[in-house]
Amino acid sequence: MIDDQALRDAIEARHSVRSFIDRPLAPEAVEALRAEVDAANRESGLHLQLMTDEPDAFNFFIARYGSFKNVRNYLACVGEKEPGLNERVGYWGQRIVLVAQALGLNSCWVGLSFSRRKSPAVVGPGEKMACAIALGYGETPGVPHKVKTAAEVSRAEQPAPRWFQEGVRGAILAPTAINQQKFLLTLEGDRVRAEATGGPYSDMDLGIVKRNFEIASGRDHAVWL
Repeated sequence: MIDDQALRDAIEARHSVRSFIDRPLAPEAVEALRAEVDAANRESGLHLQLMTDEPDAFNFFIARYGSFKNVRNYLACVGEKEPGLNERVGYWGQRIVLVAQALGLNSCWVGLSFSRRKSPAVVGPGEKMACAIALGYGETPGVPHKVKTAAEVSRAEQPAPRWFQEGVRGAILAPTAINQQKFLLTLEGDRVRAEATGGPYSDMDLGIVKRNFEIASGRDHAVWL
């Protein structure tokens, strides 16, 4: 059972990893991830799919150009083509990323450096594969990247409540496309307005940021305006 503290620890520990060792996922990790995927699909209406021992999607020159190595496990992030798809993928996919980290796995969000055509993931009529999340045992645990300050990504009357400060700290540690961190969190009373401020995949990034904020702050989805 992955509890809230384990997820908060995972926020701190997780860094993007592109090179993996050639080792199958532990059966208990696969079982736990499949349970998370099933729960996410029930609650979100997405069609997320855990692909294991599947080398084709990343056996592609673009993946090699993106420095991906030995990716044989990934989450295919599939859902209906409709407004808000990318944000929902970010929000629900990030929980699975953090669960994977808590299970001893490493990960990387992947927007372009894989072949959707070669993946055997099921994409139904009216659906699209928004992205993939590479999973596995990294050659290294990854390295932290430079992040913006709380003042650069949030607004609040001072002193801000501790839960908001902790949430912003978690949000700053969220992965974003090309590490752009183009989001703004504004405290309005006891709720928060979250906005994407431009850039590629910023809507998906916003979903990832929201998930990290909720976990780090101890608040649930009702915190959002």
